[in-house]
Amino acid sequence: MGDPPPTKADPPGRRDVGAVVHAVAILRYLSGASAPLGVAAIARGAGVSVSTCFNILRTLVRARFVSFDETGKTYALGLAVAEIAAGFFGMSHAELIRPEMRQLASKYGMMVVLWRVTEDGHIVLMDRAFSPTVVRVEMPVGIRLPMLVGAVGRCVAASMALPRAELRRRFDALRWQVPPSFEAYWADVQRARETGWSMDLGHMYRGMVTVASIVTDETGAPRFGISGIALAAQHDEAVFPSLGEDLRELAGLAGRALFPKGVPGPERHS
Repeated sequence: MGDPPPTKADPPGRRDVGAVVHAVAILRYLSGASAPLGVAAIARGAGVSVSTCFNILRTLVRARFVSFDETGKTYALGLAVAEIAAGFFGMSHAELIRPEMRQLASKYGMMVVLWRVTEDGHIVLMDRAFSPTVVRVEMPVGIRLPMLVGAVGRCVAASMALPRAELRRRFDALRWQVPPSFEAYWADVQRARETGWSMDLGHMYRGMVTVASIVTDETGAPRFGISGIALAAQHDEAVFPSLGEDLRELAGLAGRALFPKGVPGPERHS
């Protein structure tokens, strides 16, 4: 298989390198395998042709990113993967997510914020990234809000799947600058369950737009929120769905990296 075809979103000179794409797919597939695998199984799981998979595996074995069992003719992740991953050990969740937040902040020209969902029903601002070239809103690290409010709150509510009556009871206790109706809020929560992201258009804070998605752990519980925040007049509304999809993708990546399935997570502390 050759290089993947360019897409409409690919700018000139920015095509992905096929061999690298295939190698990443192979390593990702091996990372989720419960036992060493043969070439055919890896090729099928990674979506790569057998001949391409075999050649890439040989290269990865020489570089020690993959180990090869001569007896069983099977492959597993190698020591070089652990060597690279060692650089992440001891880093906080915020430090791991921050580079991706900076990219989104630069791409969309707005502030991108990381929230921690606490066990006592709040979200706390942990970290933020912003584009230095645009006028922006200011939100201090440590600010604490009810976890069901705003765009993050709609996503949290969607993940919790609360009965309508219980969500209505909690909604009535929320404070907004421009309160939405419960019917509108309920519809937004249902939409967030389908799309993986939500938007608050001037309800939480007048004149501000917030688009958000959430990071869930291995049990599906909400652990972090990631939101893009901007002054409403600075952006065309057509950009927000694209931002929502990017936030959903980042939240999914962060969830898989920080809370892999089958690996018990640390105890939660508010």
